Amino acid sequence: MTALSEYQRLETTGLWREGPDRQRREVIVGFRDASLVLSDSRNDVPLSHWSLPAVRRVNPGEMPAIYAPGDDDGETLELTDETMIAAIEKVHRLIEARKPHPGRLRSILLGVGLVTVLGLGIFWLPGELVRHTASVVPFAKRSEIGKAILADVARISGAPCASGPGQRALASFSERLIGPVGGELVILPSALSGTRHLPGKIILMGRDLVEDHESPEVAAGYILAERLRAEASDPLEELLHWAGFGATFRLLTTGNLPGDSIAGYGEALLATQPGRVADEDLLAWFEAAGVPSSPYAYAVDISGESVLGLIEADPFRSAPPPAPLLSDGDWISLQGICGE
Repeated sequence: MTALSEYQRLETTGLWREGPDRQRREVIVGFRDASLVLSDSRNDVPLSHWSLPAVRRVNPGEMPAIYAPGDDDGETLELTDETMIAAIEKVHRLIEARKPHPGRLRSILLGVGLVTVLGLGIFWLPGELVRHTASVVPFAKRSEIGKAILADVARISGAPCASGPGQRALASFSERLIGPVGGELVILPSALSGTRHLPGKIILMGRDLVEDHESPEVAAGYILAERLRAEASDPLEELLHWAGFGATFRLLTTGNLPGDSIAGYGEALLATQPGRVADEDLLAWFEAAGVPSSPYAYAVDISGESVLGLIEADPFRSAPPPAPLLSDGDWISLQGICGE
C-alpha cells in the first residue's frame, strides 16, 4: 500500500539536483508509503529518500513543479507529471487539515504563550511549562525536532540502515504498524538494542530485532510496545525536560529550539532503559494490529516466567493472525537492510 490507495506504486521520471552546485540528473521517482524514493534511472539504485510530510513545493502554481525535502536542504526535484504532482499535493492537504494553521500557531505562541508565561512568571512551575509547550507544538514541528534528534543519534550509531530493497520493506512494515501518513521506523547499525521513540512518531530499532529472529513478529512486538511508551510519555516532553527551561521557553515563544539544545541528547536517549508496559494494554494493541504476542514475550524473557501473561493471553494462540506482517521476500530484504 502507498500513502494513498489510488496512487499505489506510482512512479515517474524527474530531474534531481543533489545540491545547489550540482548538475541535474534524471531519476525515477517512486511514491511510496509515507515517502518519495528517488532512484537512478539507469540501474534503479536508490539515491535519496524524502519524507512526504516534510516535502515542500518551492514554486507553487508554476511548472515544472519544483520540490525540496525540507526547509534547509539543498536538494531539489523537478516534476512535470501531473498525476505525481496531484498525489503529493493531496498528501499535503490531508496533513494540513490535521494540524493547526501556522497563523494560529504563531498567535498561540506569541500571544497566549508569552502573555501567560510572563504574567505568571515564577509561579508557573517548569513541569507545567514543558507540558503546555508540548501541547501546542504541531506534528510537522515535532517531526522536524525528531529528525534533528535522529541526526544527533547518528553521530554515535552511524547513519540509519537503508539498502534499497530493505528500505522498501521497512516502509511497508512502518505503514502496517504505525500508519500510512506520518511516523517512521528507523533501523540503526549500532549502539542500540531494542527500540526507542522520538517526537514525530519516529521509532528507532536496533538491527538485532531483524537480524537475530526468524520472523517479523518479534520486531513488531517491540514496535508496538514502544508506541505504547510514547503514548504514556510524550517524547517531546522528555526532550524539553532534558533541554531545560531556556530551550522550552524559546520553543514556546518563537516556535524554534536553540541550535545547540539537542546536542548530546541522542547519547542520553540511547543510554536509557525502556520500562515495561502493562500486559493488558499491550495485548489490546497486539490484537488490533494482528500480531501474536508470544514471539515478543519469549524474546523479552526466553524462560517465559516474567511474561507469562503475554503468552497465555496471546490473542492468536489458537488461530493464526488474519494477514502476514510481511511477505517472505520482504522479510529477507529487511533482514539485510544494514548490509554486511
